[in-house]
Amino acid sequence: MSRRCFLIVNPTSGTYSPQKIERIMKGLAERGFAPELLPTQSAADPARFAARLCREESDPLIVVAGGDGTINGVLNGLAPGAATLGVIPLGTSNVLARELEITSVDDALDRLAHGDARPISVGEIVAGGERRRFILMAGVGFDGAVVRDVRLPEKKALGKGAYVLSALRTLWNWDASTVAVTAGERNVTCHGVIVCNASKYGGNFRLAPEADLFAPGFQVLCISGGRLAYLGLALGLLNGTAVFSSHVTCFNALALEISGDKAVQLDGDYVCPAPLAARTVPDLVRLVV
Repeated sequence: MSRRCFLIVNPTSGTYSPQKIERIMKGLAERGFAPELLPTQSAADPARFAARLCREESDPLIVVAGGDGTINGVLNGLAPGAATLGVIPLGTSNVLARELEITSVDDALDRLAHGDARPISVGEIVAGGERRRFILMAGVGFDGAVVRDVRLPEKKALGKGAYVLSALRTLWNWDASTVAVTAGERNVTCHGVIVCNASKYGGNFRLAPEADLFAPGFQVLCISGGRLAYLGLALGLLNGTAVFSSHVTCFNALALEISGDKAVQLDGDYVCPAPLAARTVPDLVRLVV
């Protein structure tokens, strides 16, 4: 008997097309699945779909055809330990797919057919009385402002290039204020923070080599200095030496607090201003690897 699965599709994802979805549905059927298509119509739909499936199904296989933002939405609707999650990359950056070294749609479909899944740990922030999960990273400060200020027409026209333009505008309108990071006995004052649950960032760049989806905890990068420090960090990402910058304080943590009122992005989408508290949530979902 075919295994039932639920394909959550974001029609606004960066590389979406109806032809690709038709191909994915056919590919799932050819690999022994009975897929049910769930296209999203609003930003709230991925979480709403995931919550409903966790209530109504026993161990649903939820497959996300979209980008990291759609995956994040699904993540925020899951009941702990109740589902298995698969990823088919159709987004702009597809950082999670790159973290898993998924090379194509067909590769993703083959992995689903093979069926290997492992429990993963995710992050959770509490800010303004609300909880929000992330699977890749939480960025506070510069990269939060970059994501917040990306212009939709530029993103549609330029893809990743829209983030470069937003970064240049953010550098020009430099915010010199600081935040305070507290993790256990460690206290750091800095201009920006990236809390990494996965090693990759912004595409295929390895920002946090000690971060591991399959183990609880974060690699935390606190960035100090002005515009030149962030330019240096960007160059470091390009040549693989970012975490060794003199402007970056790096440590591991299971939980932390961040003060200040700077912009916060989770998995590439702006969510709120700081302050916030962050903690690791072990074994939230089984991820097809």
